[in-house]
Amino acid sequence: MSVFAAAGAGLLCAGRLCAVRAVLPCLWRGKYFSSGNEPAENNPVTPMLRHLMYKIKSTGPITVAEYMKEVLTNPAKGYYVNRDMLGEKGDFITSPEISQIFGELLGIWFISEWIATGKNAAFQLVELGPGRGTLLGDILRVFSQLASVLKNCDISIHLVEVSQKLSEIQALTLTEEKVLLERNAGSPVYMKGVTKSGIPISWYRDLQDVPKEYSFYLAHEFFDVLPVHKFQKTPHGWREVLIDIDPQVSDKLRFVLAPCATPAEAFIQCDETRDHVEVCPDAGVIIQELSQRISLTGGAALIADYGHDGTKTDTFRGFCGHRLHDVLIAPGTADLTADVDFSYLRRTSQGKVASLGPVKQQTFLRNMGIDVRLKVLLDKSDEPSLRQQLLQGYDMLMNPTKMGERFNFFALIPHQRLHGRNHQMNACQSKPSPSPVAGFGELAWR
Repeated sequence: MSVFAAAGAGLLCAGRLCAVRAVLPCLWRGKYFSSGNEPAENNPVTPMLRHLMYKIKSTGPITVAEYMKEVLTNPAKGYYVNRDMLGEKGDFITSPEISQIFGELLGIWFISEWIATGKNAAFQLVELGPGRGTLLGDILRVFSQLASVLKNCDISIHLVEVSQKLSEIQALTLTEEKVLLERNAGSPVYMKGVTKSGIPISWYRDLQDVPKEYSFYLAHEFFDVLPVHKFQKTPHGWREVLIDIDPQVSDKLRFVLAPCATPAEAFIQCDETRDHVEVCPDAGVIIQELSQRISLTGGAALIADYGHDGTKTDTFRGFCGHRLHDVLIAPGTADLTADVDFSYLRRTSQGKVASLGPVKQQTFLRNMGIDVRLKVLLDKSDEPSLRQQLLQGYDMLMNPTKMGERFNFFALIPHQRLHGRNHQMNACQSKPSPSPVAGFGELAWR
């Protein structure tokens, strides 16, 4: 049993611990929100709030991880389950919605890695949390434009998506209208179709159900919405931050500290120096699965997200209507997110694969040739409005005060990719010469 499975089993017992109503006052205050101190008129009683209050009254305060899981993915009332939250009319906009160049460069990255590792006869492209399908659509356009490079490769697309609403939007974006989708709600593969470029595409609710074959994995703004446990260092040791009903106002939630240790404390490093920590066991489980797959069958995983390398403390926040939103107010109406701790992802790969990064989005995209691609598109465009759109998109992606330094890229690759065992010998060398990994060094495409 992995450490993650063991901790998951331990959390089954956490309900008994949390059922003890004697909790500590929460002296910690999040910097992104007011911890439920809004006036009553600003705190509407949503169906999700009623559900959570009933749950807390029944079992006691809940962890932040349990709160995030319920608010985001509850089958009946979850934020992600039955709505389209992306774009100008939603609660946030992602990089693919800003500029086509972003997805095009990621398409180049996958082809570059496919070439660098020996041009396998087939590969799966697996995306975790594909949003509207915009990013994948841009990647597939690059695959079509470079069909001569990929002509002897059998490609298939595999999407891991829990939202029925978003999976329908993805199908509209990506699939050929004339080919009917196959649907089977009870099957691990709940939908199948063919993309507009003729590539088979399948939908799954769980990564575990995706075939274990040579694959490239993509996770763009996926890990930041996975549930986190939050811990505060106290004179008595680490104490988990929990969510309880405010005793002063019956329809409001508040943060409290657990009176004693909780099972998830096992995820905190013994030499941890921060006084506030967020840990995400679900991310660890997924990284272990990706690492196992890549080490056995090859391929690579590319992860792009808000994040840090084990330096930040409190990053838990909400977004509603493109504005920061108090995470405890009107649950179910806003997105909840926490920055990805890339140092944690690196540790949980357990050395099965090599990891690269994190590198800032600005650095990664520049290494991938975004400036050259922008110039090509500007030279081809005569419309002032289109040129302005391209320049604004570039600025949003690259400006350090916008997305340029807030987003990071991180990759998992086989160890032999760095040591050159997949490469032919150069005439004057006694050892294989691996090409650098694009994005993490300058793109070198032979």
